[in-house]
Amino acid sequence: MTVDTIEKQFVEELKDLHSAEKQITKTLPKLIEASTSTELKKAFEHHLHETEGQIERLDRAFEILGTKPQEKKCDGMKGILAEGAEMFHEAKPGDIRDVALISAAQRVEHYEMAAYGTVRTYAQLLNQPRIAELLQETLEEEKAADKKLTEISQKVNSHVRRAA
Repeated sequence: MTVDTIEKQFVEELKDLHSAEKQITKTLPKLIEASTSTELKKAFEHHLHETEGQIERLDRAFEILGTKPQEKKCDGMKGILAEGAEMFHEAKPGDIRDVALISAAQRVEHYEMAAYGTVRTYAQLLNQPRIAELLQETLEEEKAADKKLTEISQKVNSHVRRAA
């Protein structure tokens, strides 16, 4: 399909985000298990629950548009998650691995923040205020997750510095 309108671009990016969120729900349980920090485990568990809600919001957006979230593989997220997996496997268990997990997770959050901000703006341009609200809600959750990861990283990084 040729994307030749903002409407088509909007739907394609929503499909991409749907795929990204599905990939994340498969990855977060591995991060939870691999985390040493109790606070980091809890943050990942909380975000897994949020991500499931984000998928539901995307499903609602597709319903409003009268279409289905036909899967489109989000290669961007696939690459970010693959890079994160490589960092995870190379890192020594403990605080160093937690540092790597946080780094990988923040890359995911930044990708999502950029994508959700963009599609939210498309929804506004296309006079889809309910979809814009749904996307803004997810964008706020992604920002909060990133902020929480930054707070945890400051604690974990101080442990790593003291151990060096």
